[in-house]
Amino acid sequence: MDEIASIKPSDVKRDIYRGIAECTKRGLVHSAKWLAGMNHGLSTTERISPSQCFQDTTFGIADNEFDDYMLAKTFFDVQEYDRSAYFTQNCESAVPKFLHLYATYMSKEKKRLDNLTDTSHMNQTGCIKELGELLTVLKARYSQRSMDAYLLYLYGVVLKKLDLNDLAITVLLESVHAEPVLWSSWVELVPLISDRDKLANLNLPNHWMKNIFIAHTYIDLFLNDEGLKIYDQLQKSGFVKNVYIQSQIAIAHHNNRNVEQALTIFRELQEIDPYRLDTLDTYSNLLFVKDLKREMAFLAHKAVEINKYRPETCTVIGNYYSIRAEHNKAVVYFQRALKLDPNYLSAWTLMGHEFMEMKNTNAAIQSYRKAVEVNRREYRAWYGLGQAYEILKMPYYSLYYYKMAQQFRPYDSRMLVALGEMYAKLDKNANALKCYQRACNVGDIEGTAMLRLADLYNSMDDIESAVPAYLSYCEDEKTIPDKASLCRAFKTLSNYYESIKNHERATFFAYKCIEYDETKAEGLSLLKAIENCRASMPPRAAERSPEGSEISMDESDVQFNYASMSTDP
Repeated sequence: MDEIASIKPSDVKRDIYRGIAECTKRGLVHSAKWLAGMNHGLSTTERISPSQCFQDTTFGIADNEFDDYMLAKTFFDVQEYDRSAYFTQNCESAVPKFLHLYATYMSKEKKRLDNLTDTSHMNQTGCIKELGELLTVLKARYSQRSMDAYLLYLYGVVLKKLDLNDLAITVLLESVHAEPVLWSSWVELVPLISDRDKLANLNLPNHWMKNIFIAHTYIDLFLNDEGLKIYDQLQKSGFVKNVYIQSQIAIAHHNNRNVEQALTIFRELQEIDPYRLDTLDTYSNLLFVKDLKREMAFLAHKAVEINKYRPETCTVIGNYYSIRAEHNKAVVYFQRALKLDPNYLSAWTLMGHEFMEMKNTNAAIQSYRKAVEVNRREYRAWYGLGQAYEILKMPYYSLYYYKMAQQFRPYDSRMLVALGEMYAKLDKNANALKCYQRACNVGDIEGTAMLRLADLYNSMDDIESAVPAYLSYCEDEKTIPDKASLCRAFKTLSNYYESIKNHERATFFAYKCIEYDETKAEGLSLLKAIENCRASMPPRAAERSPEGSEISMDESDVQFNYASMSTDP
């Protein structure tokens, strides 16, 4: 955190100006756009002259290659990649050579994605064949140590496409060491970092961009609190108005299920940058969760007005139809998003959800599989696969997919509860108990873990362990939406206390049963049985307990001992 505090906004601005110029020359438009956004949200009192940073825009371009470069760059800008590559094929200076190889890559990638849209099939073998020639050229230059940061970035991207991930990490790290403001290299690195330890062991350059990358990776790994701490420090160091950082903070709150905080930030971003479509899919997901139909409709209309041919827009419209329970229309718009970008993660996952709603399990499985091919860390798709195979009564498959979901969301009680249910169905009760216990410890999001734990103990005829769990579940009955489960818990408790002749508590829970229509008859029957039992007992045994022993839901002898729970799933 000390190195973040030492960041000088004036130095950052100079780095950004230079980075924008270099990225723009090479057609790295997304990096240039990101850097421009970082620059716009940077606060500094020192006056910086942009002309000093942009004055030599021809650096890296040989004089005799400048005309070919300018022509090729215009072709590249209008996505005529083959023409751009053709007119720079004989260039050797740094910028035109990069443009030639990058245009070659973009041509192959565009054709692959176009074919993918037509066939809806991800063919890894075809990808290897298409990129083989380019890989050979880049590998030769790499072995000669004749690559700058930008060619290293391109080489890393190709290696990553071919699943040569370890070498890709090495090459991308060399790229960010050579040019720390090349955001594209940092972004490509993020999915290759599998856990906190791997991130900690990376040899990163001592540069302000390192902190932004670490925070971004933390959010991607769902280590949201750690990421939020870094973003908080970055805002204090001059990035207070930065839209990218604010959107990342909103995503972190979304991941933590702090829905109101995330919505507040997204609404503020809409006021600051009203025509921004980035991360709008996440915003619409939050509106869906809160069932804000009118706000969702307004967002969908606005997105269409801005650009109806963006995958983000199609996803927002898909969510709009989903919230209206028009699932067929929602699928149509998610498919449109995927035609625009076949690797658009949100659309694959959300389309899987829609197919599940439509009871089309096979189509849902295909959608979820595509989602995890795009991003292996997409826990929602792993969880969806688990649900789909559970419906198909294939518990071992379901168990595997729930395990994958839990691996990527280890502190999410929903994953643990689902995993516990599968273990219970497979009669692996010890594992199921551990899952339910840990779900209670990490914070039971949906309030079902304690009930599942109590039910499992009950099914194992361990009523002495089940009773404290049922008592803990019933403590705040007003917040429990599932009244049938609540009634079942009350009935079990009443029967238990009646069986051990504790008539006061048995009566208490029997009256609780009467409060609900589902168990009213059973509650009356229990009260009658308790009364008959009392009447048949000797007078002294039937007397009330001493004064002061009134029924309490949290007495020391029935309190649930969380500390005794195992924390291993």
